[in-house]
Amino acid sequence: MNKKIAIQMDPIEKIDYEFDTSFLIAYEAQERGYEIFYYNPENLFIHDNIVKAKGNFIKLYLNEKKYFEYLSNEIILNLSDFIFVFLRQDPPFDMNYITSTYILDLLPDSTHVINNPTAVRNSTEKLYTFNFKEFMAPTIVSKDLDHIEEFLNLHKVIITKPLYGNGGIGIHKFTKESFNREKLKSYLNLPIMIQKFIKEINLGDRRIIFIDGDYVGSVSRVPQVGEVKANFHAGGTPRKTELVFRDKEIIDKLGPEFRKKNLFFVGIDVIGDYLTEINVTSPTGIKQVNILNNEKLEILFWDKLEAKYKLV
Repeated sequence: MNKKIAIQMDPIEKIDYEFDTSFLIAYEAQERGYEIFYYNPENLFIHDNIVKAKGNFIKLYLNEKKYFEYLSNEIILNLSDFIFVFLRQDPPFDMNYITSTYILDLLPDSTHVINNPTAVRNSTEKLYTFNFKEFMAPTIVSKDLDHIEEFLNLHKVIITKPLYGNGGIGIHKFTKESFNREKLKSYLNLPIMIQKFIKEINLGDRRIIFIDGDYVGSVSRVPQVGEVKANFHAGGTPRKTELVFRDKEIIDKLGPEFRKKNLFFVGIDVIGDYLTEINVTSPTGIKQVNILNNEKLEILFWDKLEAKYKLV
């Protein structure tokens, strides 16, 4: 059996070892005997009609002070020689990201890209939620400041979010008294998402994780006092959670859709009764679920992946 995988991700030297899900997925692959080829998105290219990448084979360690080493000098390889390629770089979901999905689409069916690049490209994380609007809080997408202010006047308190960022960057809460048109202008080169403020954020923003369409675990990310950003990178604190509010109903509706689209690994965000985001690019949260629930979701991830592609 082909025991080589490639992982397309941001610089490994800069990952947050405490939170990084890509590391756990790759480490479990290593435990199963896979060779790991790591490369950065800018080193993905096409030459002689072949999809290639320039990178290094690596070895991983469960040691925060030394968690990886290069096993090779930088080399160029055909990605079609790998059984799996993991698309794991973080947004922004810009034209560079989109272009990488087009290139990965050219790989043969014998190389499985996780998540499917066509599905990633067509399921942009905030806009994809509109396919499940019955679970959304009142929401608009606009770059018109008058339109945004009208929405604020109707709902009294709003949250504004850039469509293509990550990690809570650019998220703001506004009341009628604090509304700042100048602050928003810097984000309005593109439309943004504007939602009615969901007061249950004080209980946490729940990251709910799916593997091959099945719910496998969740973690509540509780923002710091007085904050609305619950992302771990923005200071959110992980807390154990069960399925609450409408979680079960949301899971039952979304899971089959993810499986149908071949979105193998997905993390959704839910506040109170409301679905706020569907993360398909590089979802995180495995490590926090593992710690809080004494799980090893990376093992389940690989069990399901190998079974799906009949490698066991």
